[in-house]
Amino acid sequence: MKMFDDIKMYRRFALGLCHFLRHRISLEEAKKIVQKRMQEREDNFARLLERGIYGYPRSPYLRLLKLAQCELGDIQRMVQVKGLEDTLRALRDAGVYVSFEEFKGRKPLVRAGEVFNVKPSDFDNPYLGDSYRATTGGTTGAGTRVSIDLDHIAAQAPFTMLAYDAHGVLDVPTALWYGVLPDSTGMVALLYSARFGNVPRKWFSYVTRSQLKHSSKYHLATRGTVLAGRLCGAALPYPEPVNLDQAIVVARWAAEALQTHGACLIRAGVSMALRVALAAREQRLNLTGATIMGGNEPPTPAKVREITRSGARWVPSYFFTEAGRVGSGCVRPVAGDDLHFLKDAFALIQYPRKVPGSEINVPAFHFTTLLPTTPKLMLNVESDDYGIVENRSCGCPVEAYGFTEHLREIRSFSKLTGEGVTLVGTEMVRILEEVLPERFGGSPLDYQWHEEEDEQGFTRVTLLISPKIGFLDEKVVIEVILNALSRSSTSSDVAKAIWTQAGTLRVKRIEPISTSRGKLIPLHSTSIANH
Repeated sequence: MKMFDDIKMYRRFALGLCHFLRHRISLEEAKKIVQKRMQEREDNFARLLERGIYGYPRSPYLRLLKLAQCELGDIQRMVQVKGLEDTLRALRDAGVYVSFEEFKGRKPLVRAGEVFNVKPSDFDNPYLGDSYRATTGGTTGAGTRVSIDLDHIAAQAPFTMLAYDAHGVLDVPTALWYGVLPDSTGMVALLYSARFGNVPRKWFSYVTRSQLKHSSKYHLATRGTVLAGRLCGAALPYPEPVNLDQAIVVARWAAEALQTHGACLIRAGVSMALRVALAAREQRLNLTGATIMGGNEPPTPAKVREITRSGARWVPSYFFTEAGRVGSGCVRPVAGDDLHFLKDAFALIQYPRKVPGSEINVPAFHFTTLLPTTPKLMLNVESDDYGIVENRSCGCPVEAYGFTEHLREIRSFSKLTGEGVTLVGTEMVRILEEVLPERFGGSPLDYQWHEEEDEQGFTRVTLLISPKIGFLDEKVVIEVILNALSRSSTSSDVAKAIWTQAGTLRVKRIEPISTSRGKLIPLHSTSIANH
């Protein structure tokens, strides 16, 4: 039955793809769409609230609003008087929010003595006709399946087009170095660019079919999408396998594009961008004129410094699969992670959140979606990220559209990220507390994950093991971890393929690091410890 559902889903996607690709937006059209959405933010929120929450009896948000005794008219009047963001803060104070773990369906909603069991699909946009499904790129347990709709890609393409134009890369040769389905990043990046006519010339993939279990349907879906696009007149590229140790292939493509066109764009995750830059410098290739754009993990100063030493310009981006692009790099940044927040598509507030297992409080991001095409509806949903939010005049072209809110120094308070994938969460804690003690002895107090950057700027995740545990073969320990991950979900299978290539996981025989009050938390991140 599931196979037939997949067939129907991909058939709908193929039929919608032609219409999507044939309607390419112009720059003027993109400007008008974004300007209109900026002017109608509060109206768009009101419509989603009325239809997607109060008009949908099964909505988890409706239960929270009823517990808080918030009627639709009350919120509408509050928005008129206080504005959108102050209204969202008032709702958060009243208990109308969803934590990261609740949104992922890993914990029930508990408010005012009431307990509601929820699953990820409960937060799906009830009026969204999904085109295809993908899995979020995390290893915090079984991957969350989300709808990625062509209508939503089309809805977010206008701002993407404005950002490309602001950075001068709207019409330059473009290449992608992203994975293939079930990792949706490459497919979405491909379709974004195709929407405004700049179809990438190359799609390099660091994950191959042979590295994934159950890859046949994803392989067919990828090739089917590319073929359907070509039949509809868009020369979409088939993904070409390029492992992490072959970054020189991408660097040489960029060098050739620079010789021919004087400029080029590479879309890749932060660590992949770093690999391209290091490979170019090793082979004495000058990437001046190239722009590398991407996200997936924090672009730390060390990483950005190494990327720009190649001559390339770095432009950060911030997105999550459930809702799309959230921020795009400033043309006149104050740091390598300076982003314009996409206020036409989201509202954002911050709220104090205690880091699990510690005494540290961080200003956690809470997002609310404003576009009716968003696959997941969000009303004060905690993203498990925190950072600096500031209104600042930068004088760059993006600011002219009203995007004056900047984000930077974004970090996670409940996971580690390396090579663009989530490294610590529910599943990784299970490995610490169950898999490793059962296999090698000791207790959960003898094991801890520690995030650190190596001398080249790559983020490594080190497993700290107490010397009290006897002799261990480090290769065997890493193999046990990777095998445990690969059995947990499809997204973990993707992570295993990437981490094996990158050598992300390491082992150190030292005592786990405790907090100042003697607590031992499973995840020890320098960014949180220094907060």
